[in-house]
Amino acid sequence: MKALLLILFSGLKWGKLAMSGGTMLLSLVVYAGIWGWRYAAGFIALLFAHEMGHYVAARQRGLDVGAPAFIPFVGAWIALKEQPVDVETEAYVALAGPLVGTAAALAVYLLARSEDSNLLLAIAYSGLFLNLFNLLPISPLDGGRITSVLSPRIWLLGVPLLLALMLYRPSPMLFIIAILAAPQLMKAWRYDPGAPETLLIMARHCRRSSNMPGRISRSRRCSPS
Repeated sequence: MKALLLILFSGLKWGKLAMSGGTMLLSLVVYAGIWGWRYAAGFIALLFAHEMGHYVAARQRGLDVGAPAFIPFVGAWIALKEQPVDVETEAYVALAGPLVGTAAALAVYLLARSEDSNLLLAIAYSGLFLNLFNLLPISPLDGGRITSVLSPRIWLLGVPLLLALMLYRPSPMLFIIAILAAPQLMKAWRYDPGAPETLLIMARHCRRSSNMPGRISRSRRCSPS
């Protein structure tokens, strides 16, 4: 019986890895059909580095997280099977992606300069733009999750930046992000830090964080006023 359960568990684990690899391969085929396989492979590698930054940070904070999944022209993400216990943890996990992704893009940039490779330079620029774009202070981008440690109202500052990008370089991805961001922006507009439901949510986060062994919440919202 134990052997059967072990086989089933291993199959499930390999199935998740196969799904992650399959979505990565799909993105590679789609991008390669437009820009060539070498650019596509480099760009996906930088996407992978970005997502692995999130993955490692989430595991460091004890969160259950799935393997990266890729969707052409949308990007990639990791599935958090449990939500961060406080906004500080969410900001930590969110910031790790752009940090690792930018470091990887800079490494490609330095290699491009040393090898005088326009291909690597194009890949590096794409990676740098991708990580900079992700820092826009609007949910569901990483920048929105990072700034939530201060206040969701900061998301409203990301609206003109996103609109400017949509006017400067229209893209289906930007419209998708705008649609996904709309409900979060409505929450930010209505956000009241003194509302009873907001205080209740904060109290729950602080209680869950304080109950975790070896963790002391560093969240500003958990500090006594």
